Amino acid sequence: MSGWRIPSVLQQAKILLSERLSAGSIAVDATVGNGYDTLFLAECVGETGHVYGFDIQKQALTSAEARLSEAGLLSRVTFFHTGHERWVELLPPDLRRQIQAVTFNLGYLPGGDKAVVTRPETTLQALQAAFDWLAPGGIITAVLYSGHPGGKQEAERVLAWAGGLDQKQAQVLWYQFLNQKNQPPTLLAVSRHS
Repeated sequence: MSGWRIPSVLQQAKILLSERLSAGSIAVDATVGNGYDTLFLAECVGETGHVYGFDIQKQALTSAEARLSEAGLLSRVTFFHTGHERWVELLPPDLRRQIQAVTFNLGYLPGGDKAVVTRPETTLQALQAAFDWLAPGGIITAVLYSGHPGGKQEAERVLAWAGGLDQKQAQVLWYQFLNQKNQPPTLLAVSRHS
């Protein structure tokens, strides 16, 4: 198998998400960014599913809306111009324990202001809410970047949160490359049992 490569953390996140999503699923993109993950989720949930997306930057949402509109999938997504820590206040309460997948891509908006980054306090609040609202068999993926100021501390706190989850309730995976330079991103995945 010459030329075969291990999936990147972003590719592996999509593999894990696609295994949990099907037509009619509900998903959350907690960090919309430029909308690539939102588009992927919208494709996975089909015409009868729905995606809820959150971002604090209007620039991100404008870019994502254009991407979804171009793909003809904008009707499958509801965007919120607010931080991911507020999603419990904004989503319909009947979605509690009905969400099949939540994805986070932490750090800063590619091509945006690198001073605007995700913060551990709000990220941890959003992760706990995601776990609380996740359906049995659902998954959370979080791509962690530690190469920017504050990124390492955020990654450490996120991993500590995940490591503290009861193994009777969740399976936790940390996917990383050990021999890559320049602090490559890593992937955290949390699967809910019950």
